[in-house]
Amino acid sequence: MKFEVSATVAYKALSASTLILNIQPFRSANQVVLEESFETIPSLKMKELNSISGEKRFKIIEIPETGDINITYKATVQNQFRIIPAEQLDDVPISLMPASALNYLNPSRYCQSDRLYRFAYHQFGSNQHAYQKVMAIRDWIYTNVQYGGFTTAQTSAYDTITEQIGVCRDFAHLGVALCRALTIPARYFTGYAYNLTPPDFHACFEAYLGGNWVVIDATKLAPLNGLVKIATGVDAVDTAFASIFGNLQFLNMNVNTVSLNAEFEKLDFDSALQGYSYI
Repeated sequence: MKFEVSATVAYKALSASTLILNIQPFRSANQVVLEESFETIPSLKMKELNSISGEKRFKIIEIPETGDINITYKATVQNQFRIIPAEQLDDVPISLMPASALNYLNPSRYCQSDRLYRFAYHQFGSNQHAYQKVMAIRDWIYTNVQYGGFTTAQTSAYDTITEQIGVCRDFAHLGVALCRALTIPARYFTGYAYNLTPPDFHACFEAYLGGNWVVIDATKLAPLNGLVKIATGVDAVDTAFASIFGNLQFLNMNVNTVSLNAEFEKLDFDSALQGYSYI
């Protein structure tokens, strides 16, 4: 699949600051950035780093003085996913997990899996197959958590399951926390999403099943084959699109994803027969 993605972000600098942006699609064997441009007005000193944990590309921008800052990013991305039969997406014993997956078994700031252990096993533990457990988690969230509301940067998975309302960030945190409570490694996924209304960065999650990272979207707001991965990490803290060091006032942001495919046929969200992996 081929997509054109773009993001514009505007800030007002009230003092000299440093801004770390995480809005560029991650480069991998299955996701190729064919071309991209990253511009700032005024022209600012920038450098790029890849994270040593998770899948992230950081753009570090130095802002030496006060004033308005306008940032424009645009890229053409070619990606592909693998379709994996459900019977291959079973539990992986902890002793056989790679080190890169073990970190995603632990509770984190927004995904308190240790506080949701009893609920997860009572609600989903009777499912024998790991993929069916994850599908049951996805469907429970979709059915029982109302999409919308006014959640804040402090809202956690425990808050979401208690209040049963949230946005994509909250749906993803809850999915991650419930998977981890069932000893299934899970990580937060952020990206561009085709046909998302209104256009914005989108959050879902990946579960480690049968040796594969399988993408799951409990909101069902965007086609799974319309995702362009920006980053994965333990939760939203690990994958924030912007980290500010200094005094920057956020003004506005616009995000867009355009399909460059002659025809786009979205995947079946409700298939219990197969999963989809971007690795």
